[in-house]
Amino acid sequence: MTADVVLPCLDEAEALPWVLSRIPAGWRPIVVDNGSTDGSAALAADLGATVVREARRGFGAACQAGLLAAEAEFVCFCDCDASLDPALLPDLVRSVADGSADLLLGRRRPTGRGAWPAHARAGNTALSWLLKRRTGLRLRDLGPMRTARREALLGLDLSDRRSGYPLEMVVRAADAGWRVREVDVPYLPRAGRSKVTGTWKGTWQAVNDMRRVLDAPVALGGGRP
Repeated sequence: MTADVVLPCLDEAEALPWVLSRIPAGWRPIVVDNGSTDGSAALAADLGATVVREARRGFGAACQAGLLAAEAEFVCFCDCDASLDPALLPDLVRSVADGSADLLLGRRRPTGRGAWPAHARAGNTALSWLLKRRTGLRLRDLGPMRTARREALLGLDLSDRRSGYPLEMVVRAADAGWRVREVDVPYLPRAGRSKVTGTWKGTWQAVNDMRRVLDAPVALGGGRP
């Protein structure tokens, strides 16, 4: 069982060596460079990753570019800042492969001070409540570590290209009747400063992006994998 691992990247040279060293053997890391100026793209290539360049800024733009570049049956998404351990991904993929879930999310469990700032946790809690009201899903986190089948993900026809992309994936999966589950994963203090949740302003901009996703009408199509 192998998978492609999509790693959205914006100035993550400090974290890349550790992250790529944790990719399971035989799996393909796809580092999507979203305009880095610290040499991240060249470093990733030197470390053996497939590098995709996405000029349009935005977390969703980078994730979608990675999904389109993926070829394996299973696709994983993971932050590229060393806050999440890619070595945990095989267990997530097994749950999708054996039919336990169609979309499996890693519920972040902080392992140390500063791993998950209070404002970021507050935004996540609010979104989890709104998600339950919109879809009925009882999720405690909208974690960036996740996996599903590639063809099924493409069938969701995701359109958000900013911070709403991870939430849109969950909402459209729920609309399509997918089995969406979460499992606990350790959440480590990230390397460097977050581009989104490092400040209250960035967090609430992301929340506003996600509210637009929740306000969108129920999506048609994208049936069960």
